[in-house]
Amino acid sequence: MVERKPAKIGTARALKVRVKTGRGRTPSQKAWLERQLNDPFVAEAKKLGYRARSAFKLLEIDDKYKLLKPGMRVVDLGAAPGSWSQICAQRTKAEEKRGRVIALDMHGIDPIPGVVVFKQDFLEEDAPAKLIEALGGEPADAVLSDMAAHATGHRQTDHLKIMALCEAALDFARRVLKPGGFFLCKVLRGGTEGALLADLKRDFAVVRHIKPKSSRDDSAELFVLATGFRGERPAGP
Repeated sequence: MVERKPAKIGTARALKVRVKTGRGRTPSQKAWLERQLNDPFVAEAKKLGYRARSAFKLLEIDDKYKLLKPGMRVVDLGAAPGSWSQICAQRTKAEEKRGRVIALDMHGIDPIPGVVVFKQDFLEEDAPAKLIEALGGEPADAVLSDMAAHATGHRQTDHLKIMALCEAALDFARRVLKPGGFFLCKVLRGGTEGALLADLKRDFAVVRHIKPKSSRDDSAELFVLATGFRGERPAGP
């Protein structure tokens, strides 16, 4: 896929689409569907061929911090449906075989040009070794995670679940990142981030919290970006 720049989103006021009740929809399902139909990022993602609106979050972060470069080796954890992997493939030139992008997910992902897809849980013991092999025996320049656990509707429970995922992703990153590499992961505000941030500040030169404009206003999600990995990878897989 050739990267096309998104249009300026949200500047024109469109007529709001309203969903009728019925057809077995619950009020929450009706609200979700209305939000999707009226979300300009959903429409723009479809127009540009991205698999989800989340593509714009990575585009915005990368445009600001200039993280992804041609020739990089990038790992996308919990990658389904693949929108972040699409962006990584474009910006590392993996489609031209200059960079390498590996997408891991325990669910299936439709093929993406320039991306090697593994249907595997990254928490499995052999995942890091398989990944390094897929990267040609070289460590990764970046580990990304836009994973979110299934929501329960209870904010504190959801916060704890996504923080556990982020901590697991960080542990994986330590095993596959090269010195100087970066880690980007989704978290939720909730008050228990202290331990994670302490770990990140110990292992990386710079740690930032980011709230992209394409992240919904009513969402508690943030992204933590840690650059300048200072650790050596542990011996063995």
